[in-house]
Amino acid sequence: MLAFGPGDGYLYIATGDGGGSNDPDGNAQDLDSLLGKLLRIHVDDGASYHIPPGNPFQGHSGVQEEIWAYGLRNPWRFSFDRVTGDLYIGDVGQGAREEIDFQHSSSGGGENYGWNVAEGFACAGGGGTCGTSPGFTPPILDYGREQGRSVTGGYVYRGSAIPEFAGTYFFADFISGRVWSFRVEGGSPIEITEWQLKVKGGSGRDVKRISSFGEDGFGELYLIDYSDGELFRIVSGT
Repeated sequence: MLAFGPGDGYLYIATGDGGGSNDPDGNAQDLDSLLGKLLRIHVDDGASYHIPPGNPFQGHSGVQEEIWAYGLRNPWRFSFDRVTGDLYIGDVGQGAREEIDFQHSSSGGGENYGWNVAEGFACAGGGGTCGTSPGFTPPILDYGREQGRSVTGGYVYRGSAIPEFAGTYFFADFISGRVWSFRVEGGSPIEITEWQLKVKGGSGRDVKRISSFGEDGFGELYLIDYSDGELFRIVSGT
């Protein structure tokens, strides 16, 4: 995925680790590789691109200066809160945990989200607590295979149609079709809620494989059902 940062105007680029199971080439932890990373570049100056001032590894030898954060496996959809500038990343796990990573808008970058040593709060493959090891930034939330198998990162709701959702982050799981939300307070998730999706209008349609979310210019949220090629707008159930 690619997206421009709401505050700095730089282009952010998410890359997977590029390897087989368990990142056999160690790309996600290798700062000389662009894989398994979130990159940040400056594209608005007439050149192909430049390294923005303030990138955490700028000027370091043997390091790719485009890197903004690393230790990612398959960052399937990231987004910025258009009000606060906070960053959310849905990172698909290997075989045990799915995770949502969080970066506060005040961050200077350089976070290491742990893959391929950590998988969510656990160690790769499940078990242990590698996600909280020194040097790693643990996810703000993770979940196991009893709830889903492939996280789809979403957006913070900043629309006006459903004011009670203001500041609430929505995400889903592609395999299980489940949808959750939470808000961040003091760096922790609160009000974690699972939602039952119902298609309005009595069409009998169902939302099955949520492959992506989106937001419009007014901050209203949408989701894509990969199975039937449909786009849905999220509205109040009342």
